[in-house]
Amino acid sequence: MPRLSEVIAALDALWPPERAEGWDAVGTVCGDPDAEVRRVLFAVDPVQEIADEALKLGADLIVTHHPLYLRGTTTVAAGHFKGRVVHTLIKHDIALHVAHTNADTADPGVSDALAGALDVRVVRPLVPDPTDPSGRRGLGRVCELDAPMTLGEFAARAAAALPATAQGIRVAGDLAATVRTVAVSGGSGDGLFDAVRASGADAFLTADLRHHPVSEAVQHSPLGLVDAAHWATEWPWCEQAAAQLDEISDRHGWDLRVHVSKTITDPWSAHHTSPSIDGAPN
Repeated sequence: MPRLSEVIAALDALWPPERAEGWDAVGTVCGDPDAEVRRVLFAVDPVQEIADEALKLGADLIVTHHPLYLRGTTTVAAGHFKGRVVHTLIKHDIALHVAHTNADTADPGVSDALAGALDVRVVRPLVPDPTDPSGRRGLGRVCELDAPMTLGEFAARAAAALPATAQGIRVAGDLAATVRTVAVSGGSGDGLFDAVRASGADAFLTADLRHHPVSEAVQHSPLGLVDAAHWATEWPWCEQAAAQLDEISDRHGWDLRVHVSKTITDPWSAHHTSPSIDGAPN
């Protein structure tokens, strides 16, 4: 049975914390390095629902993509919702570890998992990591389809492949346009339009697309935009990461039980379609 410190060392080898962005907060949030680890739960968000799920599962370690305290704090009082998570974890000897931007740019990373869920072939990073001589690490991925399809068909593929959320899939661009190459980036991606256009991609799938960047992008070029829920674009990483830890466990004879949370922690809970989107406002 491995100790937490051994499991964390393996996770840090997959996603070295020094490769995280300077503003990020990755690594171990809580946990006794000498504690034994039997069960691990992967999730996107370190929220109370995930802490409760780990407790019910009997997990000794939660690995999330999003940080619990991204901007720091001066208190972990249980009267605050984040403090309550910390109290739940410590009280029940559950460790929490975060791999965020260091997992985004890894090989394989968050966007590789997204590409795998969409069944598209990764060609190269969208924004290569200049420190990687292999040219495989970096932010986002440029991918090829097995066969051309329309933008509308690609958006429908994304809707069917990614976890269902209240938002669903939004599209900007000509639905009949032909798509052969796509750029993908898990999480917020509207800061990557220049790189996407430079890549020659016909479409870009990401999350959190805002009005002004999208308005400018569709005027700038015929690039098709596919906007999914942030949580949905990053959840496939949990399955990929769990498989990576499973392989490490098998190699070391750790006999870990590795689980992926299917709890939907996307904050949006409902979506109502307007009666009409044609013509002038009602």
